[in-house]
Amino acid sequence: MSRRLISIAVLPALFTLGNLICGFFAIVVAARVEAPTSSDIPTAAAIASPNPVAMLAALDKSDPVHNCMLSGWLIFLAMVFDALDGQVARLTKVASDFGAQLDSLCDVVTFGVAPAFLLVKMCPSYTFEHSQRVWIMAATFAACAALRLARFNVETDENDDHLHFTGLPSPAAAASIAGFAILFYALRNESNSLQSAQSIDKTVQTLLPFFGLIVAALMVSRIPYPHVVNQLFRGQRSMGHLVGIIFALMLVMAMRYYALPIMCIAFALSGPFYYLWQVYVQRRPQEEPIF
Repeated sequence: MSRRLISIAVLPALFTLGNLICGFFAIVVAARVEAPTSSDIPTAAAIASPNPVAMLAALDKSDPVHNCMLSGWLIFLAMVFDALDGQVARLTKVASDFGAQLDSLCDVVTFGVAPAFLLVKMCPSYTFEHSQRVWIMAATFAACAALRLARFNVETDENDDHLHFTGLPSPAAAASIAGFAILFYALRNESNSLQSAQSIDKTVQTLLPFFGLIVAALMVSRIPYPHVVNQLFRGQRSMGHLVGIIFALMLVMAMRYYALPIMCIAFALSGPFYYLWQVYVQRRPQEEPIF
């Protein structure tokens, strides 16, 4: 006999749905970008103001670079909602199976489909030359995100300490892709004086779909990753820990278009590097296979 759902924790569910709405609009905004008709790299109008409200007002709906950047920021905003919904549920002591299932369903859209779709749209040169290949790679990313979330639901129990993940978390995987949308704006805006910007852009476009496959494989791997939010902010820490967080935030603010993608890439690749360091340098036996 089926069980009837009697009550729902409203506040955590609203945060989770905020995650979904951000993911939905990330797809909508990326869909504004038309299929490329040449391998030329688009140039975007520069947005001088660091104010988020002014930046949003200055975005051109017909500019493909602006649309990709906005889509990337929406995925990052969804990460904020995703981090808060679980915290709110635990603080209010209303965590439930319904909330966990809703969270995973929303994550499939926001951290699986949205970044995969964005991956295709922000690489016009590569997409023009290898259209079928890049769509297959993007579909693989989305499929691995769904598999990773389904496995997480099955393997996670109530006694989990929420300090580590098995495999790269889907929000971090999505951020590793979305960060490049912000990097591409920095390379393509008209005020960029970097002489090698176009050659760097084309190189990144060529490598990014393959990096997406690596990230997809890391999601379904069993390589351990730390739960960043809980390890950074849960409990009491030293003064040095707080100072380090402040300096990291200052670095992101000072290098806003470059720091985020670099940090996301570093986190995604830190797992396999640490795993290999343990296996081949420290000679520690691993209890589980890599996949």
